[in-house]
Amino acid sequence: MTQTRITVVIAVLFMLAAAMPVAAQQFTQPIFSYDPTVCADDNDGGELSARCRLMIEAYPTPGNVEQIPLDTSTLSFYSFWQVGPGATPLYGAPGGPVVGDIPAGYNFVTATDLTNNEFIQIQGGQWVRRSDAVYTVPSNFTGVEINDGLEHEFAFVLDLSRIAVSRYPGGPRDNEYGRFLERYEVVTIYATAFDDEGWRWYMIGPNEWVKQTFVSKVSKIERPEGVTGRWVAVDLYEQTMVAYEDDTPVFATLIASGLPPYDTNEGLFEVWARLPVDPMSGATGAPEAYALQSVPHVMYFDGGISLHGSYWHDYFGYRQSHGCVNLTVSDASWVYSWMTDGVEDRDINIKNYVYVHSTGVYGEPPLTQS
Repeated sequence: MTQTRITVVIAVLFMLAAAMPVAAQQFTQPIFSYDPTVCADDNDGGELSARCRLMIEAYPTPGNVEQIPLDTSTLSFYSFWQVGPGATPLYGAPGGPVVGDIPAGYNFVTATDLTNNEFIQIQGGQWVRRSDAVYTVPSNFTGVEINDGLEHEFAFVLDLSRIAVSRYPGGPRDNEYGRFLERYEVVTIYATAFDDEGWRWYMIGPNEWVKQTFVSKVSKIERPEGVTGRWVAVDLYEQTMVAYEDDTPVFATLIASGLPPYDTNEGLFEVWARLPVDPMSGATGAPEAYALQSVPHVMYFDGGISLHGSYWHDYFGYRQSHGCVNLTVSDASWVYSWMTDGVEDRDINIKNYVYVHSTGVYGEPPLTQS
């Protein structure tokens, strides 16, 4: 067959594929299968190549993931309230004498009786004035189960406000283009490019690009030596966690790890204790003092450092903690149950590992453009 005839045949194949409905295009594997390199050169904001366009049309949304349900049992059972930051008086009964105080700090309590209009009874039996407490609504964000072993790259949107995409890598956010990203949205990554400062930009739609600082990419890593069964990998750079069954990713979500000088330690750890609920406190008397009642779904892995549910903030994807790996209440519930699934006695030594690593230096561009 001559070179001219080969060129004509290829052109006809692209024309036929372009006319196919999306469902039919997905059966043209492997020509139009998911492949982030297909759109690598389509980064000038102009007309997309036929192959890039067909790949995007065949995979319009992250169909490989499914959001887990809320842990309504925990969320409805507990009533969380913030007190402070100054010292909060404790009362033995509504309107009764002061019997002590909660020291100044970042403090949260669990209400056990809300029938009084002026006072709240908290865990431990004491009472605080309603005027000294603020009701806290835990985050409704949940991670996603992965159904294809992470063959399709995706990311969680981080920015706290609705943001517009750019038409090309390094370009300005274009409010007139019409594509806006919502916080915690899950987006498919079709291509990756770099700007002059070394930051990654991700194509998440036709001529729709977003800088990596606005999203957290979920990546698959190799299983650490000696690890088997169910384990999790925490990426301090992306602020993500991926749960694995041996080599297969099955769940991914956003986390909030330790802020300096309480950075979460990197390394391979074994979960050494699990508690359905546990109070936490630290740095009493210092400006960074905190006391938290009823922290749910706690999995200790590095001394007093743990994976656990966090009801007191909604900043997942950003560092927030004193060293622990914060998850939403619902995500922590999922991981806690998944690690011990099918085991009646959860106090036995089930070997689950936590691998804490970093794919870059937090807040800085990638070390390598790969």
